Amino acid sequence: MEKEALRNVELMWLTGRLAPDFKTIADFRKDNGSAIRATCRVVIILCRRLNLFAKSTVAIDGSKFKAVNSRDKNFTDAKIKHRIEEIEQNISCYLLQMEVADGAEPEIADLRKIRLRGKIEALKDAARKIKSVALHLQHSDEKQVPLTDPDARSMKTRGTGIVGYNVQAAVDSENHLIIAHEVTNNGSDRGQLHSMATKARIEMGREKIEVVADRGYFNGEEIVACEKDEITTYLPKPQTSRNPTKGLFGRKDFYYLESVNEYRCPADERLIWRFTSEEKRSDSSLLLEFQLSKLCNKK
Repeated sequence: MEKEALRNVELMWLTGRLAPDFKTIADFRKDNGSAIRATCRVVIILCRRLNLFAKSTVAIDGSKFKAVNSRDKNFTDAKIKHRIEEIEQNISCYLLQMEVADGAEPEIADLRKIRLRGKIEALKDAARKIKSVALHLQHSDEKQVPLTDPDARSMKTRGTGIVGYNVQAAVDSENHLIIAHEVTNNGSDRGQLHSMATKARIEMGREKIEVVADRGYFNGEEIVACEKDEITTYLPKPQTSRNPTKGLFGRKDFYYLESVNEYRCPADERLIWRFTSEEKRSDSSLLLEFQLSKLCNKK
């Protein structure tokens, strides 16, 4: 927003050529959160009155935003254990250097010992802080402890992981207006589909809507919950099988013949229905995929 206030002509007109810096913008957002939410709701109502949500189709996606908290100040059990071991190794190394310094000339040895003692004390102080963090993590239900931003969490991204937030947004497919949004510290989108779709439907004032999302939102329970609330979902199924990486055929390579209840494989062989097994309230697709791949590769 700071950059756009100096670049975007429409925003210059809207702000009267005011150009607040990032700190002013951040403080305004922090001090006026309830008013901003109320303004967003008024904008949504205005869009509904202007019939800008004519089409009942929304797209849902999430974006990762980096928090102030750095990765070095975000701790897990494994990270705490590794950091303490690292500190203990460094202390042992400095103690060994102090023993070596005893063989040097007295003046040089004293200077080295003073410098090494300072480093050892700093490491001991760091170890005490980390152990206090470990104690806090022990008595908490959380698996992470960020020191700067308590609500931020470590999340996977396409590059290196970040400590931040997952911002969910539901956008109107015709005018690209943000209908609903939610900030969460859950790094996965897999459990966000139903809640975001429900918020979008309520804001649009419609009984039925259609939702489009990417494969990261594919979750059977979320899809069923949407169907019960008359929300039609369109999203691709993720490729979870490792068969293609092994040079085997996956389930998508087989064509289902509904009239005879059979599958036809790429080698033109047929797999007939024999039985149905259930695992975690769903059919065992792994067993079927293995049988299909075995049959086709045998051919």
